[in-house]
Amino acid sequence: MKIILYDHPLSAYAQKVRIMLREKSLDFVTQVPDGLGSGSDSGFSAQNPRMEVPAISVDGDTLFDSTVILEYIEDRFATPPMRPDSPLARARCREVEEVCDTHYEAINWGLGEIRFFGRGADKADSLRSVAARETAALQCWLETHIGAGGWMTGERFGWADLAAVPYVTMSQIFGFSPDPQSKLNAWLGMVTKRPAVAMTIDEASAAVAGMAQYSGLLAAGGFRRQFRDHRLEWMIRAGGLDVVTDGLARNNIRFTDLSLFRR
Repeated sequence: MKIILYDHPLSAYAQKVRIMLREKSLDFVTQVPDGLGSGSDSGFSAQNPRMEVPAISVDGDTLFDSTVILEYIEDRFATPPMRPDSPLARARCREVEEVCDTHYEAINWGLGEIRFFGRGADKADSLRSVAARETAALQCWLETHIGAGGWMTGERFGWADLAAVPYVTMSQIFGFSPDPQSKLNAWLGMVTKRPAVAMTIDEASAAVAGMAQYSGLLAAGGFRRQFRDHRLEWMIRAGGLDVVTDGLARNNIRFTDLSLFRR
């Protein structure tokens, strides 16, 4: 069996998939698509017409969207199980993943636009202030999903834990760690001791240094960052509407090109 994961180490969506593959002891190779983030198609649209990571190829069959990929892996490789047993607990896992993949991802994305890509320099402090407040709110909400055993997925590590940890650790990279005395911080300590999680988070941390070059590439027209719906909403809500309009004027913001779905 040959598994190719198209990803980038700093993509929280891709980190979820890396963690699940490793938890299930599945061998895979990773590949950063050529031109990722540039908005130009070097052939990656055949794997994902959205032109974003992750996508996965398993013996030549390709899938995209991190949640779809996780569901496929869980259905095909059932051991060890990542889903809890009860219908309600499974629904709670989907709830955690949905909030993290939309609201939480948008905050971290916006912080990345400021730090890595140099957008909104004149209002970076105000944008970070909104991000700090909203990150704290989401971290409090995540804490309510931690059970008596310390996990979010019931009595064992599983789906909700691997879905949440990439976003919380990315908050740490941006300077917004959980309260040291909180249940969420204790959960984070447990989760990051797992080898599959630790390896994935270490890869993300190592990739941060390489992001220093990207603000120059964006200014030179080498990147067109994708503002999906939740990212656009956050930037506008946080007071960065002119960040969006400036990006559109400079042609370094893009949206999903549905023509790429034509096969």
